[in-house]
Amino acid sequence: MTPAVIWLVLGLVLIAAEVLSGEFVLVMLGGAALAAAGVSFFVAGVLPGAVVFAVAAGLLVFAARPALRRRLDHGIEHSTMHAKALVGASAVVVSRVDGHGGRIKLRGELWSARSCDGHEVIEEGATVTVMDIAGATALVVGRD
Repeated sequence: MTPAVIWLVLGLVLIAAEVLSGEFVLVMLGGAALAAAGVSFFVAGVLPGAVVFAVAAGLLVFAARPALRRRLDHGIEHSTMHAKALVGASAVVVSRVDGHGGRIKLRGELWSARSCDGHEVIEEGATVTVMDIAGATALVVGRD
């Protein structure tokens, strides 16, 4: 087997293994192996591929990976902050809300909703307060 094929197989295996880890290390190493495969295809010998792998792996793991992690973590943090910002907001019931479900209009959007205690029944048109967000469902209490 030629060095280019070995690097190519190694790169593909590392990228596939990333599915199990989810830390973006293996995919960076896989990308470096693919770069080494490209160099090994055009330049004979094992050493040029190994040098390219080492340099590319260092750049990808220590430069690209942190930037990618920050970007992805910011997206998760932003959506969590958005949900927390809805707690305490007022909404209007558009379909009867009880312990099993219902619909509310919250800041111009339709949301699934349940009563917080699971027993309260809130009729259409009533105003409610959002006490928590559980996934895509608002947990609400009626206003008296």
